[in-house]
Amino acid sequence: MTLIKTQYNRRSFLKVSAAAGGGMLIGFNWLTGCTPASTPEEQLAIPSEWFDINGYVKIGDTGLVTIYSPNPEIGQNIKTSMPMVVAEELDVDWNNVVVEQAPLNTGFYQNQFAGGSLSLRLSWDALRMAGATGKQMLLLAAAKEWGVSASDLIAEGGIIKEKGGERSMGYGDIVAKAVDIEVPEEVTLKEPKDYKLIGKPTKNVDGEKIVTGKPLFGIDYEVEGMKLAVIHHPPAFGTKILSFNEEEIKAMSGVTDAFIIDTNTGSDSWSAVNAFQQLVAIVGETTWQLMKAKKALKVEYEETSAPENSEMHQVRMVTDLENGEIIEDRKDGDVDAAFAKAAKVVERTYTSPFMAHNTMEPMNFFANVTEDKAELVGPIQTPEALEGMVSALLDMPLENITVDMTRQGGGFGRRLYGSFGVEAAAISKKAGVPIKLIYKREDDMTQGTYRPPYRSVYKAGLDENGNMIAFQARGVGLPGGSVFPNRFPAGAVENYHAERIASSTNITTAAWRAPRSHFTAGAEQAFLDEVAEVAGKDPIDFRLELFDRAKNNPVGEAYDYDADRYAGVLKLAREKANWGQETPGVYRGIAVYYCHFSYVAEVVDLIMQDGQPKIKKVTAAVDCGIVVNPEGAKNQIEGGIIDGIGHSMYSQLTFENGIPQQQNFDKYNLIRHTQAPEEIEVHFVQNEIAPTGLGEPGLPPAVAALSNAMYQATGKRWYHQPFTIAQQDEESIEFG
Repeated sequence: MTLIKTQYNRRSFLKVSAAAGGGMLIGFNWLTGCTPASTPEEQLAIPSEWFDINGYVKIGDTGLVTIYSPNPEIGQNIKTSMPMVVAEELDVDWNNVVVEQAPLNTGFYQNQFAGGSLSLRLSWDALRMAGATGKQMLLLAAAKEWGVSASDLIAEGGIIKEKGGERSMGYGDIVAKAVDIEVPEEVTLKEPKDYKLIGKPTKNVDGEKIVTGKPLFGIDYEVEGMKLAVIHHPPAFGTKILSFNEEEIKAMSGVTDAFIIDTNTGSDSWSAVNAFQQLVAIVGETTWQLMKAKKALKVEYEETSAPENSEMHQVRMVTDLENGEIIEDRKDGDVDAAFAKAAKVVERTYTSPFMAHNTMEPMNFFANVTEDKAELVGPIQTPEALEGMVSALLDMPLENITVDMTRQGGGFGRRLYGSFGVEAAAISKKAGVPIKLIYKREDDMTQGTYRPPYRSVYKAGLDENGNMIAFQARGVGLPGGSVFPNRFPAGAVENYHAERIASSTNITTAAWRAPRSHFTAGAEQAFLDEVAEVAGKDPIDFRLELFDRAKNNPVGEAYDYDADRYAGVLKLAREKANWGQETPGVYRGIAVYYCHFSYVAEVVDLIMQDGQPKIKKVTAAVDCGIVVNPEGAKNQIEGGIIDGIGHSMYSQLTFENGIPQQQNFDKYNLIRHTQAPEEIEVHFVQNEIAPTGLGEPGLPPAVAALSNAMYQATGKRWYHQPFTIAQQDEESIEFG
């Protein structure tokens, strides 16, 4: 039994009764939620009395429950998993839950964003508390009705029963009287062993709407009288717009307006990333007419001042580690002395290029700005940050701005940065009409906000028995390096040195799925595989020796990981993949990594067909604490694996005179269905630890597991991404 304080106040836990009578509304600072969890014929009847207020659990007089979801849904399935947590503690039948997306409301919610794999982790206790408190209030109301103690009652599946008695009633029968009950200061939460819904594979509540093409996404959003808009930004970083052929564009068929906008908000928000703040905007009737007008643009540009220590239009690539600024480091022991006496020293350099996010749904946003209010609707991972930037742009109070979130066709970090929403607001204000801004793929791929390039050098020293006595990692990136000084193998090596180094660039960069970790895991785990080979040890045994040292005799200050859980997923992957059991013609690679508070180990099995690798199977072992929805969790790991393999094999952005050379999918390669693994098997560690991140941790180890398997197949180590490009002075390799 777990007792928890509700910690309610006027902003965080409200009990509201409407004059019309009927329902109980429980508002709380942390809820997220669902759409119909079942087909209408399976549900209870629609209530005649209930209250549709954003940001609340809503209970109707028939017992039907609506849970509003504050957090953005970008494909991570929180619109299903988070309401499951509430429904579990509320003890309501999942068939009688309806799920809706809430708008931005900082008065009711905290952490109303999607990023860092944090949605469930930050909301776990609060979601359970909300459901448990609602149930307790219903029990207290029923106890009062029957003249018994609440401890004499139980609730299950939306039905309240008298212990040992015959009386029962549904939530809908008592909810009107529950509004008179004081919100309890303390409630009892379920123990994991008593969960009925949590841990049960549950279908995506939007699944049917997605596959039948219902309007869920920002690109689908329409209102009467709405115009469409497109933008044009300079083709090269380090330039800005001076003028364009305005009258000619305005005279074209379907164009209603054209002008230059300035989207400089003066905001210091980390979300305010935008390389091009002066843009040409064209407003009109159809996307086809606007695209034709965009092709007819004749724009005059001027060069702007370049950042210090860089030349005009020059896209600085990561070339060395000596000229950057050390922004984070750790030193244990004396690495120089250890390297000097080491029997063997291994040193390798790893690199990766700029990459685009390339969400399948293009950037888009709706805005309707009038003199005294602004209405914004669209796919955004950080609605509160967007609200603040629009407030600054328009000089409008926050309370006059609304931000509604649609389902998003991918995020991967790109939609953390809301410049496209700010642009929509600026266009609507100047045009004087509601508009929906739509980017072409080329607009997004040339706008910046890229995944940074990285370069890291790893060095290890071994004694005569193959024990690692020294380890060094130094990494630089644009702008920041990818090395995590306090992560593995920190604490596991007597002499250890790690540096994270920053450099400057005139290209805007941004978080990209599993920021920094996606590169670091690929480099570190490939390097450790090579070191294990030089040491003459099995790659799993080599890693387990290090985890054992970190657990039983740690070195230096505290480190960021749990060595037991780290080793646990590695052992589980070894077991499930039958590691050590050789199959002729099948080549295997292993990697294990910790990020976003979760642990993932992956084994890649591939074969060679016509001289090219083909992935037959990936086996993954995952420790992310309690798995709320195994079906959604499995999907997240599968997607991360495919994403990691695809980007490490194919993706890169290059530049000439500040101009990106890959602007659409004809030149920027993403993984195709035929190149994806034929089978992915996912296993979860069973424990009672509160849920941790899941949207990102599956991606990083896939990079190294792939490169390690490719080494076994080809006899070549792969140090530079993408692996299909012959940057490593080896022949190009491609999946068949």
